[in-house]
Amino acid sequence: QVQLVESGGGLVQAGGSLRLSCAASGRTFSTYAMGWFRQAPGKEREFVAVTSAKGLATNYADSVKDRFTISRDNGKNTVYLQMNSLKSEDTAVYYCAAARWGPRITTPETYDYWGQGTQVTVSS
Repeated sequence: QVQLVESGGGLVQAGGSLRLSCAASGRTFSTYAMGWFRQAPGKEREFVAVTSAKGLATNYADSVKDRFTISRDNGKNTVYLQMNSLKSEDTAVYYCAAARWGPRITTPETYDYWGQGTQVTVSS
């Protein structure tokens, strides 16, 4: 069982930065791939970024590549999402989630555990 709690969301102007954190409980955190997803009003949940269990592999959605960076600290049971050059279209609720790495690691259905989400609002 893994419990996830996101933090760090808020209101920021376009072009600004935010850093999201996701703190995990449980001793198995370091065995899970950790992903970030987001969901805007009226839209489906979409993949943002993922990091493998030891942080050696990452994958990003094209829409955030070169602007967002995912990282993790297994000693602190925490995964981060550094978001730079934010755009109004990045406005959404951001969720972290845990999964076993596999070929469908960018799909929400792959993930076993989810946090409650944190709101990110980018004003233009």
